[in-house]
Amino acid sequence: MNEQRYGDGERPLTIAMVVDTSGNRGNGTSNSALQWADELERQGHRVRLVGIGAPDFPARVNHVPLVSWVAKKQQMQFAEPSDTLFRAAFLGVDVVHLYTPFRFCQHACRMARQMGIPVTAGYHVQPENITYSAGPLKHVPGIDAIIYRLFDWWLFSKVDRIHVPTELGASLLRSHGYKTPITVISNGYEPRFTPKSQRAGGVPAPTPFHIVASGRLSNEKDQITLIRAAAMCRHASSIRLTIAGTGPLKRRLQRTADRLLPGQVEIGFHRNTEMPELLRSGDLFVHPSIADLESVSVIEGMASGLVPVIAASRLSAAGQFSLLDESLFPVGDVAALAQRIDWWIDHPDELSAWGARYAEHTRTHYSVEASVRRFVAMEREVIAGRSGARNA
Repeated sequence: MNEQRYGDGERPLTIAMVVDTSGNRGNGTSNSALQWADELERQGHRVRLVGIGAPDFPARVNHVPLVSWVAKKQQMQFAEPSDTLFRAAFLGVDVVHLYTPFRFCQHACRMARQMGIPVTAGYHVQPENITYSAGPLKHVPGIDAIIYRLFDWWLFSKVDRIHVPTELGASLLRSHGYKTPITVISNGYEPRFTPKSQRAGGVPAPTPFHIVASGRLSNEKDQITLIRAAAMCRHASSIRLTIAGTGPLKRRLQRTADRLLPGQVEIGFHRNTEMPELLRSGDLFVHPSIADLESVSVIEGMASGLVPVIAASRLSAAGQFSLLDESLFPVGDVAALAQRIDWWIDHPDELSAWGARYAEHTRTHYSVEASVRRFVAMEREVIAGRSGARNA
């Protein structure tokens, strides 16, 4: 029987996507999985989501003492592995794609291997994201390198291909001895993030001037630097700041904001469906993060017509999005960030012109449609390679 062909001349794939928290767009990993699942199906493929909240293959919650409490504050839960669940979800699929290196995906990898199914995995959890939020643990010498090795031992050395969103991520993995083949594909952004209307030339910057940031409220995202910088600006009294996110530092950040910029700062969770409107309401997007494998939030901000101001950090790939010097500042440097914010407020024509350029650049280079097509090509390579190995 002839199989249906699609797009690239190949038959549609059936892909099992395994992510602990599958039904929640509240954290970056889950959001990326869900937007790719939607786009894969739009392109004609079949997706089976496996995890907590998944519509057809839901997993039970695995309660890990203390760790689950911290993770839940960041809109993440850990799933309980199940042989029965994995066998049902993987029956007849072409490939299994995993999203985290923890127990649920480790078990899924073993089951897929037993069933003779190719396995790929995305590298979405950066060890530095863990250690910056781990209290005294972050002071243990070499702890980041230890976690990189653990992740490789637990999962990534056992899969056929690793997907990372940026070249920085690929170089970090190689520098820590990862041998599994690596493919770089941006996570991309969804088309509902569209540019806001740009101001005409000669129109002054608005009052209040709305700065938006988005990300987990945790140490490595360094929102405290943004709050202090906004308070140090010459234009501090005309700034309105929105930090969209949730996490363990919410109370500390809000206390600091109330002291330095009383009544001018909103900090808290925004549903993913609300983000396009929030971003279009902004005038500048600031990303002070110390550690990021990509940061889709910056891509979404640029797609919405916002100029980004990004921390230049050796552990963050977000700096790659900068198109001019005024979009970068040294990581953790409060005074430098304040100067950048003041510069953009003082130059409204440049702000408007560069906002349009960032939106067009993002549309050209980071669409989720293009990313998913590259992902499918990667999966086809892996499937063909495994098939060839079996037939050799």
